Amino acid sequence: MGGKSFTSAEAQLRPDGKFGDRQLARFINCVMFDGKKSVAERVVYDALDLIQAKLAKESDPGAPKEAIEVFRMAVDNVKPYVEVRSKRIGGANYQVPMTVKPKRAQSLAYRWILEAARGEKGRPISARLADELYNGARKEGKAMMTRDQTHRMAEANRAFAHFAN
Repeated sequence: MGGKSFTSAEAQLRPDGKFGDRQLARFINCVMFDGKKSVAERVVYDALDLIQAKLAKESDPGAPKEAIEVFRMAVDNVKPYVEVRSKRIGGANYQVPMTVKPKRAQSLAYRWILEAARGEKGRPISARLADELYNGARKEGKAMMTRDQTHRMAEANRAFAHFAN
């Protein structure tokens, strides 16, 4: 497969139909409820269409041109570098900061983006998801706040970093 080693789960994951992107295909799977993949695809593609419409109005020359680029930027921006893990040492629990593996970072980013979009009410999910992805690409929004909170907790507990394996 050319340099990259895939686990069996990654090898089975087919790129999505519209953009041919594996990362987007995994995100669609995370959006999916009750095995209704066509509904999840419609939600994600509608969100990307809304982002594309926003980008058409964007005047900033440094802004991305494609909605899929906004999606990738949002996920990369929301990915955490460190997190705290509870560790029991000598009868006491410590919040130990640890670096996050790339796969877990991606999963957390997806989860936080979806929680932020689902947490807001009153508008269609595709509109809320589009806003969250757009804000994530601009380093704003609820998902970014969750990431920053995670980083702050890790920073506050840096004194216990020597307990990390």
